[in-house]
Amino acid sequence: MALLPHPRHAAASIATTVGAAAGNVAHALLYGGLADLRPMPRTLIDDGTRRELYHYRPAAGETPEGDPVLLVTPLAAPAICYDLRRDCSVVEHLVETNRPTYLVEYGEVNFADRSLGIEHWIEHVVPEAIRSVSEHAGGKPVHVVGWSLGGIFTMLAAADYPDLPIASLAVLGSPCDVRQVPLIAPLRPLLNLPPGNLVTTASRALGGAPKPLVRWAFQISSVDKMFTKPVAKLSNLADREFLAQLEAVDRFTDNIIAYPGRTFGQLYHHFFRTNALFSGQIDLGDHAVYLRDVKQPTLVVAGANDGIGPVASVKPLIDLLTGAEELRFEVVPGGHLGLLTGRAARDTTWPLLDEWFAQHD
Repeated sequence: MALLPHPRHAAASIATTVGAAAGNVAHALLYGGLADLRPMPRTLIDDGTRRELYHYRPAAGETPEGDPVLLVTPLAAPAICYDLRRDCSVVEHLVETNRPTYLVEYGEVNFADRSLGIEHWIEHVVPEAIRSVSEHAGGKPVHVVGWSLGGIFTMLAAADYPDLPIASLAVLGSPCDVRQVPLIAPLRPLLNLPPGNLVTTASRALGGAPKPLVRWAFQISSVDKMFTKPVAKLSNLADREFLAQLEAVDRFTDNIIAYPGRTFGQLYHHFFRTNALFSGQIDLGDHAVYLRDVKQPTLVVAGANDGIGPVASVKPLIDLLTGAEELRFEVVPGGHLGLLTGRAARDTTWPLLDEWFAQHD
């Protein structure tokens, strides 16, 4: 048995690789990139203050079946997190599997939004989006999917409004114990400062956390990839899928949105300084919201390589969502964005969601 490839075969393989790399470089230069970044077609069906609700059009000739799915975006992240690129889009997958698919996003945050707090999303944006989706879908209950902070807002809204027409919850990469987030460790001295310190004062003066700061925080969570990216790109010039994914992720990062001033101050205090969510409750001023009041079946998903919501920071939700009718915890491959819409998610997270929806229709 030949253990080494025949020289002729090795030369052919190298030629094929070089040819593919040259073709990818030429395509990127001629057409501006390799990724198909066309958004999935959608229609605005409802809106309000920092709330835009979209319905994605069904596949041609198809009639959607099952209960509708509402995708809840986190603050600061653009809605393209769910529609990253063709062939690697949660939205595209749901539409092609005949799910009635909806998404709520918040638009461009600006200085005029500086007085908005987290209660705006928990008490208004998410509940109103859920009710509107149910009404648009003929009164059906809604499968609500929240990624990152969107998952936290989703849980708190479900806990605060037990009458919402929710079929199930899916919470993806949502940390509840920030002590387990490596990104937070270097900031610990700042987190111990009293309320009214430079952090919150500056955020109010600026109207929020500016986009460059939020973008930097997202990038620093995968700093190892930042340094290895040029080498990885050169090493994978023949891999069209790899290069297309890099382009799509770069576009996502370039479109990071700012945080409103008051919301940023609350996030700093509740989530980072006091780690309040780990206690199972958040104080909204006039009342507290308890995670134990979530009654709907809830799927919690963590990414094995997530730097923003590592497994150890997400897993405590198992002990906090004690009122859920059913609770399931899963770990999937990928980092913070990758667990949602990475190439591996097509064979891991997405089938998991399909199964979960079908089980709770």
